[in-house]
Amino acid sequence: EPPDTPNDFSCETQDMRIVTCTWSQGGDTYLYGNHSPKYTLSEEFSKNPIPCTVTCSEQCSCSWDVGQQRIFNITMTVENPLGKKTATDVFDVTHRIYPAAPFQLWEECRDTEITLYWKYENKGFELFCQTEVIQPNGKVELHNSSDSHLRYGSITLSGLQPYTEYTARVHCGAAQHFWRWSEWSEAQTLRTMEATPSGKLDIWREITQVQGGRNVTLFWKQAPGFRANGRSISYEVTWEKEDGSEPEHMSFSSAYNSTSISIDNHSYRVSIMAKNDVNYSLPSVLIIPRGTGNSGKLSVSELEEEQINGTDDGIFISWEPRHMYDSYIIDWCNFPMLQPCDLQWKRFTPNTSSALINSAAFVPGVRYNFRIYGSAGNRASLLKKMTGYLRELPPLFDPKVEKVELTFNAVTLSWDSYPTSESQSGFVRGYHVYVSPIQENCSLQGSKKHLLPDNSVLCKYTIENPEEKRYTVEHLSSNTKYRLVVKAYTGGGESPIVNFIYIDTPFN
Repeated sequence: EPPDTPNDFSCETQDMRIVTCTWSQGGDTYLYGNHSPKYTLSEEFSKNPIPCTVTCSEQCSCSWDVGQQRIFNITMTVENPLGKKTATDVFDVTHRIYPAAPFQLWEECRDTEITLYWKYENKGFELFCQTEVIQPNGKVELHNSSDSHLRYGSITLSGLQPYTEYTARVHCGAAQHFWRWSEWSEAQTLRTMEATPSGKLDIWREITQVQGGRNVTLFWKQAPGFRANGRSISYEVTWEKEDGSEPEHMSFSSAYNSTSISIDNHSYRVSIMAKNDVNYSLPSVLIIPRGTGNSGKLSVSELEEEQINGTDDGIFISWEPRHMYDSYIIDWCNFPMLQPCDLQWKRFTPNTSSALINSAAFVPGVRYNFRIYGSAGNRASLLKKMTGYLRELPPLFDPKVEKVELTFNAVTLSWDSYPTSESQSGFVRGYHVYVSPIQENCSLQGSKKHLLPDNSVLCKYTIENPEEKRYTVEHLSSNTKYRLVVKAYTGGGESPIVNFIYIDTPFN
């Protein structure tokens, strides 16, 4: 077959001395040896053949020295015994610059900016370069720079995060008559210098009144806007009486997020800072108000606890906002049974009056206690206490009947030691007393019917007060065997009936 017309024939230069023309080879002609295709290049304006050796692998190419000539009209001919085809390219050498890739990158780093330098081969024309910067989150940014130096290029990248790694590479094209970008340089990994930690720590406390003073547990965590800006971070805790006496200090490694201090009943100022190799962050301050001097509970514990119910999304908490507070804090324990518990806290802006608190640690059947504080000028006051469950479950165990008093037609049951406290898996709302004669179904007056799974019928009495732990069932028959059970119920219902107690009423 005759050869194909050469495809995408075009010429370019890296240095305006050597021009390289390239084209694709086309389909197989099925002619080999002496009959395989021959390529020749000629130049129309000078009428000269071009002295270049064609090499073909994936593409064909051919390079030669341009000398003084600037404008070329090149014809490339391919022929074999069955025919010939031509392709042409007319160009100005200065419009066909494809520069070599920049090399030997180096940098000067500061905390929020980096100046990146690179070399390129000096060919006597101006380049326009583009730097690709990969941010730590994977986002890619392109920055343009044009250079008047002919030996090296540079760009200053600013607005960077301190002590952070970035990756950069550069490519360039001719500033005038842009033809195409060079290959990319090798990528360079750059790291900004350390700087003072930015933002503040979020700090909180728990105060326990003891003989002669208070134990205070201080907690800290990095607030959302906080950045360490350095290799290692440590924490500095300072506390001092507000009467101006000498402050006390303690330092902690990054592994710590709480500490306990013992103080008297004076008012104290606590400040906590994060520190790296450069400097300290701004201090976060807490004022611990004067103690009451009452050993045991603080008087604020007299606040009534409000019961709340959870939802699938968490536990909803609301409070009355008051204009004097500059923030609100809610604290609670994710694992209330742990001693000491793992205190959690969350801050809210002054215009907030409700919050949905959720945690992967919250499970049904556990009672969580929430305290809501208003804070003004770093002094926090307890506004409200709330307690509730993500979801109430039935009680874990039945009331234990401790006393049974019988007459021939009544029975009085007592279960004094039954707890209605937070050890329960729901708020105990009251009790049900079930009774029936062993031989038959029950139909005592004043009771409701309750059907068991085996279809036998019990009489059911309801006590709607969890503190009432005594009940008398009347209208019984004398000389009769009865079975009874006392069940507690919560907002999650009650557990199935399994264990009865049995009594015999005496003869009348």
